[in-house]
Amino acid sequence: DEGIKLLEAGQVNADHGDTDIGFHSFLRTGWKRFHLKWYDAPLPSAEKLCPETVKLLQSVPGIHGAMFALLPPGARLGGHRDPFAGSVRYHLGLRTPNSDNCWIDVDGIRYSWRDGEAVLFDETYVHSAKNDTDINRLILFCDVERPMRNKLATAFNHFWINHIMKITASQNDDNERPGALNRAFIPLFKLKRTLKSLKRKNKPVYMTAKYTVIACVLALIFLR
Repeated sequence: DEGIKLLEAGQVNADHGDTDIGFHSFLRTGWKRFHLKWYDAPLPSAEKLCPETVKLLQSVPGIHGAMFALLPPGARLGGHRDPFAGSVRYHLGLRTPNSDNCWIDVDGIRYSWRDGEAVLFDETYVHSAKNDTDINRLILFCDVERPMRNKLATAFNHFWINHIMKITASQNDDNERPGALNRAFIPLFKLKRTLKSLKRKNKPVYMTAKYTVIACVLALIFLR
């Protein structure tokens, strides 16, 4: 109910894409999300707008990341694999097309979401998704800690979860502080947007600026 309410209010969105390095490329192809938690405490906006969902997530220790994820009509995610092997991915259909034309393909195996139905998969395999219907697909998306075979691997995974993954945390609104990695990338995203705008307005100037930046970077690397 909380996820659908957010969807209908337009709050499952692509805003703050510049502070979401992990999912930035998805946001450019139509995918949208509302973060609930990301390898840290629940986001304040999630606690305010989705208290029952947050309470449920916090009752399961193995869930370290969670969001409501939207795949609108016509949206597509190209083939990709997630670099972090310390988790497995859980999807729970909330409001879906209930159609085979809205699917995710994991290593050649295709699955179509259904309302109230869950699926768990290994996101380190190449996977892609597409909504070829005229109905939104809304799911609960969770990163669940991957069981490890020995104590050393488990300890390493816990270190990575507790100290590394949280720097990739994003935000739902301007009052929330993104993780350190996302904060570091904000200027680069702004520069990229400026260059794209310049390319549309004046391609020769854009090309000059582009290769000047490349030359300066190379100079910093090799002439230090």
